[in-house]
Amino acid sequence: MTGTIRIAPADAPEAGARRIMFVEGRSVVLFNVDGVIHAIDNSCPHNGASLANGRLDGHILQCPAHGLRFDLASGCMIGAPGMCLAKLAVET
Repeated sequence: MTGTIRIAPADAPEAGARRIMFVEGRSVVLFNVDGVIHAIDNSCPHNGASLANGRLDGHILQCPAHGLRFDLASGCMIGAPGMCLAKLAVET
């Protein structure tokens, strides 16, 4: 998968919302946090669990499978910066 995805403005989720998209055959989740669109691979780097339904608190996403918490801004796990989400840049 490329490091950047293009989305139409109409496909961007509204503030506080999320949306699943398929890009190059992979599931990607878009999150709108305070007007900033974050795009991540819909797969936890720990064991591949879907992150689409994870609890979102501000810009912190919690994996629903094991409770790992990731900062959407950096993409990395809180307290373990070596474990990071597959983040994608977003162009509208």
